[in-house]
Amino acid sequence: MSKTLTRDIRVLLRQFEIAGEFTMKTEISQSKENELAQGVTLMTFVFDKTRYYLLIDGNANDDKAYVVEQIKTMDSEVIGHVVKNPLDTSQTTYGMPFKGKDAYLFKVTTPKRRLDHELANRYPKITRSTLQKYIKAGHVKVDGIVVTKPKQDVLETDDIAMAPPEYSDFSTQELPIIYIDDNVIVVNKPTGVLTHSKGVLNDEFTVADFFRRYTTFGLETSRPGIVHRLDRDTSGIIIGARHDEAADMLKKQFADRKAKKEYMAVTDGIPKEPTAVIDLPIGRNPSAPSTFRVDPSGKLAVTTYEVVATTDTQALAKLWPTTGRTHQLRVHMQYILAPIAGDRVYGKKKADRLFLHAHTLEITIPASKRVTFTAPIPAEFTDKFPGYTHA
Repeated sequence: MSKTLTRDIRVLLRQFEIAGEFTMKTEISQSKENELAQGVTLMTFVFDKTRYYLLIDGNANDDKAYVVEQIKTMDSEVIGHVVKNPLDTSQTTYGMPFKGKDAYLFKVTTPKRRLDHELANRYPKITRSTLQKYIKAGHVKVDGIVVTKPKQDVLETDDIAMAPPEYSDFSTQELPIIYIDDNVIVVNKPTGVLTHSKGVLNDEFTVADFFRRYTTFGLETSRPGIVHRLDRDTSGIIIGARHDEAADMLKKQFADRKAKKEYMAVTDGIPKEPTAVIDLPIGRNPSAPSTFRVDPSGKLAVTTYEVVATTDTQALAKLWPTTGRTHQLRVHMQYILAPIAGDRVYGKKKADRLFLHAHTLEITIPASKRVTFTAPIPAEFTDKFPGYTHA
C-alpha cells in the first residue's frame, strides 16, 4: 500500500474517531486493496490490533446493507459492523465525504455467538423459543438484512433489529367478569376461546388478551395474567393475577393442589357406578402425541365423579379433579366408557360443543379468606335433563 493511501487511511481513521492523538503513529498492516468497479475501491487493513475494511464508493448512498454486501465480496464470512459517521450528529449516517466520494469504514469484531442467544441477551424477558419463532418468521434483521436462521453467528456489536409482528386489536372484545379486585380477576370463559396463544405468531382473541388490560403480570409474554388454563373447548371459571405477588400466590395453590375445582359434564353413556374415584395414571399417547391415554407408567391422575341426572343415553355428572393432568377428565371418562359429549378426540358422537364446564373454583385470594367462585351451568347442559334442578 502506497504512502499516500496509508496517509489517507490515517486521515479517515481520525475523522471516524478511531485514531486519536496517541494512536496516530500505530502501524497499519496486513493491507490489501481491490478495485470492485470503476471508481469503487475496497481495502482491508489492521490498525491497533483490529481489522477494518474501507469502501470508497460514490454511489453507495449511505446504504448500510449495500456496504456490507460489498465488504463480503472480499470475505464472505466476515463479521462486524459499519462504523457510524461521528461528525453527523443530526441523524445516523455512515458515509464520510472523501475526495468527491464517500468512505465507509467496517470494523471486524469477535467473538461470534448465535443470533437467538444474542437476542436473548438483549431481550431477557422474552423466551428464547419466542425469539426463535420471530427469527424464522423473518422479523429480525442483522445489518439491514433479514436473517431466518436462529443459529446464525452474530456479534455483540452487530446492528440487530427486531420487529415483532403486529397483531389484531382486541381492545373492544369482552369476556364476562365474575369478580375483580386489586389482586385478581375471574372470568367465565366461553367454549372455543383459547386461554392463551399457542404461539407468538397466532392471531386470535384469547383470555390472556383480555387479562392484558387488567394486569401488570407477564405483560412481556403471550400469557399476561395467566396462572392456570382451560382447554379451548372447555368453558367456565378462569382466575387471573393482576400483579406478580398475586400470581405467585395463586400458582402455588394450583401447584400444591389447594385450589379446588368442580366441573360439570354431559357424558355419552352412563357410568356404571353413580359415584366413584378414578385413580388411573395418564401418559402421552405415542401413536398420537397430542393426545393422552391411561398408562400404567404415566403420571398420577385422580378424578372423583358423581352422576346427578340421567336420560336413557346420557348422564350429567359433577367432576372433581384432584390432580391437573392435561386432558385428565376427558381421558378418565372415556376409560369408564362414558366419554364427554362433543369430545372430538376421545368421544365418538358429534355435538355443537364439548360438554365440559368449569363450574366452581375454591381458592384463597390476596387480602381475603377462602373464596368460591361460580360460573353458571350453561343452559345447553341442563336442557338435556328436564328433571334436574341445580341446588
